[in-house]
Order: sequence, then C-alpha cells, then structure tokens
Amino acid sequence: MELTLPAAFLVGLLGGVHCVGMCGGIVGALSGSLAAPLRQSRWRFLSALLAYNGGRIVSYTVAGLLLGFLGQQVSALQVFGDFPVGRVVSGVFMILFGFYLAGWWHALRLLEQAGARVWKRIEPYGRRFVPVQGPTPAFMLGLVWGWLPCGMVYAVLALALASSDLFYGGLIMLVFGLGTLPLMLAMGFALGRLAQVLQSRIIRNLAGLTVMLFGLYMLVAPSAHQGGGHDHHRHEQVMDQPRTGP
Repeated sequence: MELTLPAAFLVGLLGGVHCVGMCGGIVGALSGSLAAPLRQSRWRFLSALLAYNGGRIVSYTVAGLLLGFLGQQVSALQVFGDFPVGRVVSGVFMILFGFYLAGWWHALRLLEQAGARVWKRIEPYGRRFVPVQGPTPAFMLGLVWGWLPCGMVYAVLALALASSDLFYGGLIMLVFGLGTLPLMLAMGFALGRLAQVLQSRIIRNLAGLTVMLFGLYMLVAPSAHQGGGHDHHRHEQVMDQPRTGP
C-alpha cells in the first residue's frame, strides 16, 4: 500500500480533466447562487468556494471511513484466505477509470447510473442552502454535493475498501479530495482557458494512461502481506528443526 496515498492524490489531480466536464456546470451554478455581497468581494468569494469544497471533501472522507470499515470486516472474516481480493478490485477499478478518463471506454457509467437513483433522494436537501448567504451554507451544500455519483470517486473508494482499515480508508479519500481541490477552485474563478487545455485529447489520454499504470501496479506488485506471511512461515520451519549441534 506504499503508493496508495500518492495514487489517490494523483487520481484527484489528474481527474480534473473529468471534473471539468462533469462538475464544471455545477461549480458555475454554485458561483451564480452566491449572494451578491459574496460575489462582489474576491476574498469572501474564495471563502465560500473553500467552504463548499471543504464540505465536499468531508463527505468523501466519511465515505472512505465507511468503506474502510467495511473492508476491515470482510478482511476479518478471511472468506478468501490470503487472496488479495480488495487489491484486485481496486486495481481493476483504477484501470476502468483510466479508460473512462481517456474517453476510450465508459464502463463506470453503469455505476454512476446506479448512484443517480440515490442522488435523486439526496439532492433536494442541497436546495435548502440556495442562494448561498455565507461560508456555513456553502459548507452544507458541499456536504450534499459530495455524494454526487461519480466514476472517479467510486474508483478511489475501491482503494479505501482495499485498505481494510477504517482510519486509512478515510485518509485515502481525504487525500483524494485535496487532489481535486486546485482545479475545483480554478473552475470557481471561471478560468476557461485552463479548462480548455485540460479537456484536450492529449491531456486526457496521458491522464488516463497514468491512472491505468497505477491500477496495473496494484494487480502485479507482490503482496507485502503474503511476503511477510511467507517469511514468517519459513522462520517457524527453521525454529522447529531439531538442533544437532552443541
């Protein structure tokens, strides 16, 4: 798991090319929903954006805690023995998201469609905070938006599940959320030129390939748990051998 946190951050950072297309309109709607005093002051506008994204990242972290706890329970059952099910699942999800990011295959849309059913029940709660009058309602709106169905989020949640640890699962999603922050703030300030660059075919392909490489690494890298278990077993065998010398 030594690359899990960097991978989560990188997915959030590179996934910006996905966020521009999927969340750009939402960020624009948020900016438009801010009360006039917030839009007239650059610093108050920034505080609202930070609060909004802070709420979104908190929701990601909560989801990571839940998935990490779930993975911890499944791991405790040892249903599949030493087979690294969680790592395989997370590696496959990373590869699928790489295809999705590059625009080559959209298999993760099936999960987004399933999540959309839940989103229809959650989304109305966000309307209570519009128009946004300050950082607190912006934060609350971000909490709701954090549950928006997104293939990128699902891919990183698979990493949280594979961690099999409540705290580490939450940390993975926190780091991922921080990776998404720079571009989300940039979109809030309507940096259109940056969005155009990130949507270019070359950038999308490079980002997708990079994410897929992380997924492949997770599938083929030797398991530290298995290696440790093997060394421990070999040590026990040595200790069990009868001593023939003085």
